[in-house]
Amino acid sequence: MRFRNIGSAPGDLCRLAGDIETKMGTERMLTEQLRRTDLTGADVMNLIGDMPVDELMGLAASRRDAAHGSKVSYSRKVFIPLTHLCRDVCHYCTFAHAPRKGERAFLTSDEVLAIAREGQAAGCNEALFTLGDKPEMRYRVAREELELLGYPTTLAYLEAMARLVFKETGLLPHLNPGLMDAEDIATLRKVSISQGIMLESISRRLCQQGGPHFGSPDKDPQARLRTIALAGEQAVPFTSGILIGIGETRQERVESLLALRALDARYGHIQEIIVQNFRPKPNTRMANVEAPPLEEHLWSIAIARLLFRPDMTIQAPPNLSPSLLDRIVAAGINDWGGVSPVTPDHVNPEAPWPHLARLEATTRQSGKELVERLAIYPAYVRKLHQWVDPSLHAAVLTHVDGNGWPRRDNWYPGAALNPPSRDLELLGNGVAAPAKLSSYSSTIARAQAGRGLDEAEVAALFAAEDADFTAVCRAADELRRSVNGDTVSYVVTRNINYTNICYFKCQFCAFSKGKLSENLRGRPYDLGLDEIAGRAREAWERGATEVCMQGGIHPSYTGATYLSICRAVKKAAPDIHVHAFSPLEVFQGAKTLDVPISDFLAELKRVGLGTLPGTAAEILDDEVRAVLCPDKINAAQWLDVMRAAHCAGLRSTATIMFGHIDRYDHWARHILRIRELQSETGGFTEFVPLPFVHMEAPIYLKGRSRKGPTFRETVLMHAVARLSLHERIGNVQASWVKLGEAGIRACLRAGVNDLGGTLMDETISRSAGASHGHEMTPQAMENLISAVGRIPRLRTTLYTDASSERRATAFCAAQQGNERSVERFFG
Repeated sequence: MRFRNIGSAPGDLCRLAGDIETKMGTERMLTEQLRRTDLTGADVMNLIGDMPVDELMGLAASRRDAAHGSKVSYSRKVFIPLTHLCRDVCHYCTFAHAPRKGERAFLTSDEVLAIAREGQAAGCNEALFTLGDKPEMRYRVAREELELLGYPTTLAYLEAMARLVFKETGLLPHLNPGLMDAEDIATLRKVSISQGIMLESISRRLCQQGGPHFGSPDKDPQARLRTIALAGEQAVPFTSGILIGIGETRQERVESLLALRALDARYGHIQEIIVQNFRPKPNTRMANVEAPPLEEHLWSIAIARLLFRPDMTIQAPPNLSPSLLDRIVAAGINDWGGVSPVTPDHVNPEAPWPHLARLEATTRQSGKELVERLAIYPAYVRKLHQWVDPSLHAAVLTHVDGNGWPRRDNWYPGAALNPPSRDLELLGNGVAAPAKLSSYSSTIARAQAGRGLDEAEVAALFAAEDADFTAVCRAADELRRSVNGDTVSYVVTRNINYTNICYFKCQFCAFSKGKLSENLRGRPYDLGLDEIAGRAREAWERGATEVCMQGGIHPSYTGATYLSICRAVKKAAPDIHVHAFSPLEVFQGAKTLDVPISDFLAELKRVGLGTLPGTAAEILDDEVRAVLCPDKINAAQWLDVMRAAHCAGLRSTATIMFGHIDRYDHWARHILRIRELQSETGGFTEFVPLPFVHMEAPIYLKGRSRKGPTFRETVLMHAVARLSLHERIGNVQASWVKLGEAGIRACLRAGVNDLGGTLMDETISRSAGASHGHEMTPQAMENLISAVGRIPRLRTTLYTDASSERRATAFCAAQQGNERSVERFFG
C-alpha cells in the first residue's frame, strides 16, 4: 500500500490512477475482513501483517473522519475519589492503597459536596466517581466506617453520594465502581447517566503469579466481561477499554478489543473505548518497567478504530502523552475523555490535565475542533428513554441541543435575551466574503440547483457549526436574494383565538384551558359570534387585510360552529380575508358532521374561508407525535387535509414547531414531507418555523423536553428550509413573537424574506411564556426591516401587494393608537 514517486507523463498518470484504485480496493477489502463476526486475534494479526503503523493510522483516521468529521470531544468533569481503599493490588496502581493511620477510609458527604461544588462553579457537567473495588471485603476499617456511615457496602454509599451530588449541584454522575452484579447496576443506573469499567486485558496470563494482576480477583477478565454484559442487559451507557504496555502482546490487545466488540454488537451500550498507555509510577511493583513505545500506543489506537463500528468513540487520555497529542489524533481518536479544570487525575497524579485552552489549541493544530460533550454521548442522548433512568431525563434535556451535544448558550425562544454574540459574529453582516470551503459544499450546491436533498443530507445541515454554519446561512441568503430580492414582506392581520377550551391534551400547549387541559393556569373563555364579528370589523377598520382564526378543540364545537364563524366574520367585514382553521379543526369539523373532508372544505370555502394556517403540524413524524400530541391527528392525516384543501383551491401555510423532544432526523423528515406534498399540489404559500417556547409548556414542566432550540438551531431551521424547499416554496417566514427583534435580524441574514403578521392580538406564544409582545405596528415592522438594509413590502395573505387604501388605513390607525396611548399615559 506504499506508493513510489512518479512523474507527470501520461503513462505515469495512468499508473497513478491504477495505484490509487488498487489502494482503495485493498482498503475496502481490509475493512470488510475486519468486520467479520467470526474474527480471531490471530486472524487480525494475519490480515494486517507487517503493515507500517503510519498506514494503519491513515486508514483509521479516514474511518474516524467519515463518522465524526472534525470534532474531537471531551467532558468537563470533576473527579471525586470516594475511597482509595481496594481489595485488589494491581502492580502498577498508585490510586489504591492500604489503610493509613489518621486517614478516613471514605470521603464524607461534606467532602464529596465540597469537591462537587468546586466543579460546579468551574462549569463542569460531569461528576466522575472513582473508587477502589469492594474494600470492605479486605479491610476491617472499611467495614467499620461504612457501618458508622449507615451503609452496608461501598456500592450503597456510592449510590447515596451520587444521588446527593446530583440533587445538590445538578452535576451528572458517571460511576466507575468495579465489578457489579445485575442488582448493583440497576440500582446505580437510577443515580448515574453512565458507568464504566476498564477491561484492561483479556489475558488470564496477566493474573498469574508474576503478572500485574496477580492477587487482584476483580481483574479476572471473565468477571469484568460479565459486568460489562450485565450493563448491556440493563441498558447502561458504558465505558471500557484496554491498558497497553503491562506485559500483554499485540494479539492479546486485539483479542481484548474483539471481546468488547462482541458485547457492543449484542447490546449497543459501549459508548467509548479507551486506549490507555501504561506509565510506570514510583513506589509500585512496576516502577522499573518501561512504558510502551509511542508506536505501540498509536498502533493500538488505530486497530481499535478499525475493529469497531465507525461511529464508536475511541479515546486516549491527553495527560498521559502531553507532547504527542497531534500523533494521537492522527491515529484515529475522536475524544480526549474527561478533563478537569479543578481536580487532579487521581489515577495518574503525576500527569496533570492539560489546560483546556492549550488542549483546544493543540487539537486545532491537528486539524480538529475541540468540543464539549456530556458523560453520556450524543447518540445515547438522542435515545434517552432507552438509555437513562426517567428521574435523570430533565437534567440531561436541560443541557443539550437537538443532536445531543451540550447547549453553548443560555438563549431560548420567547425570552427577552440577546442572541449569543458568537453566532451573530458567524452570521456577519450579510455581505462579507464567503466562508472558507465548507464540508457541506456539495450538499449546498445541490440544494441551490434545486435538486432535492435526502433525509440524511438535510439532517446533516442542522449540525453545521462555525464556518459550516456561516456557509449554510449565507448560501440560504443567496437563494433568498435570487428568489425574493431585498424585499421583506409582512401582512397586517388580527389574531382571533376564539376559545382556549380544548379536550385534546397536547403536551406542548400552554394555551388551552379546561377540565381536560394539561395546563390549568388562566381563565377559560369561549368567544361568542358577536365578539368574533366585532373583532373582525375592528381589524378591517384598523387596516387589516386578514384575520387569522384558530382555537382549541372545544368539546361542544362541530363543523357547524366553524361555518358560523366564517359567516359572522364575512358579514361583519365582507372584504377581509379569512385565514382560519388548522387541519385538526378541519378534520374534527368534518368528523362531527359525518361528511368527507373535501365536502367540508368546499362548504367552508363557499361561506368565506380563504386560506388555512398550517398549524397543528408540530413535527410530521408519528414517533414524536405519539409523545407530544398522542390524541391529535397523525402526520398522514395532517397531510391528507392539506392535500384536500389544496385540491379545493384553498392554499395554506406550512409550519414546524421544533426544539422539544425532536431530533434533526425528525426535522429533516418533516421538511421533506412538506416538499413532497408541495411538489404534488403547489398549495403552500410559505414555510414558517415556530421554535418551541418552553416556559409554561406542560411537557417541559414535567421534565420531559428541552427548553426550545438553541439560537444556532433556530437560525439554521430557517436557512435549511430555504435550501431544502428551493424551487418548491419561495417564502420563508420568521416569527417575531418567538424570536424578538434581534433574532429576526439574524434570520433575515439566513434566508428569511417574510415576517408574518402584525397580529394585533397574540395569545398562544404569550401563554407559553413568550415576552416579545402581542402587536407590532406597521411602522415598527418597516423600521425593523429598513434597519437591516431591506425593503419593506405590505402584502396580502396570498403575497400580492396590499392596496394603498389598506396601507394608509393601517398606518393611520397605528398612529391614532399611539396618540391614545400617550394621552392615557400623561392623563
